[in-house]
Amino acid sequence: MRRLSITLTVLILAILLSCATTGPGGKKDFILISDSQEVGLGQQFDAQVRSESKVLADRQWQNYFNDIGQRVVAVCDRKTIEYHFTVIESDDINAFATPGGYVYIYTGLLKLMESEAELAAVTSHEISHIVARHGVKRLQQALGLSVLIELVTGKSDSKTLETAIAIGLGVALSGYSRSNEREADEFGIHYMTLAGFNPKGATNMFEHMAAASPGKRNFFENLLATHPETQERISNANAKVRQYSADIRSRDLGKAHYTQMKARLP
Repeated sequence: MRRLSITLTVLILAILLSCATTGPGGKKDFILISDSQEVGLGQQFDAQVRSESKVLADRQWQNYFNDIGQRVVAVCDRKTIEYHFTVIESDDINAFATPGGYVYIYTGLLKLMESEAELAAVTSHEISHIVARHGVKRLQQALGLSVLIELVTGKSDSKTLETAIAIGLGVALSGYSRSNEREADEFGIHYMTLAGFNPKGATNMFEHMAAASPGKRNFFENLLATHPETQERISNANAKVRQYSADIRSRDLGKAHYTQMKARLP
């Protein structure tokens, strides 16, 4: 009985103390999983991804992707964790982020892009999922109260961690809800613009995706039928981009440099 009381007390304190920033403008939400716990899980997710995927051996590309990502991180609303950016060699048209600050992009998607602004758009979108803690929120829901209490109180064993890792990676790969995707779209355009990129890269990327697989779900729908359709997201992105000044909308898209980098892809 005493152990239950202590556990409940710790959980209540965690709830009261876990109001975290989850978006631009100081938007906050209750997050029970701490930054350190999230980062620890992210390291486990990364090990799993690397064991199952082929990391692109081109160091120049890895550095390029990291440079783009760090520019966005520098202006985002969550800088309390370290972010990692990895290019995976695969024909899949995909990109995803896991809790803990890990962002991955596939060479299949890179080949579809035509500018640095488009790469920044996808990267910023994935960073926005991490800022908003979309994966962590879904992980908290998926784990269930008993497992979550073990993680929060630091009493989790190897089996609990294995469960959390399996569920967390599944969450990252399966995609997010309609509202989560809209939020990441909005935050992503905001952050990439603050980082100095042309926000039109976002709408260009949506349009390329729509043209690449007409009538089919792709990276932006990410397998879930509950996600907004590409045309709806193009419309929303265009409305967001039109709010910026002509000077911002006329920024260099970075096509020349990106074309050089794209030629290096296997």
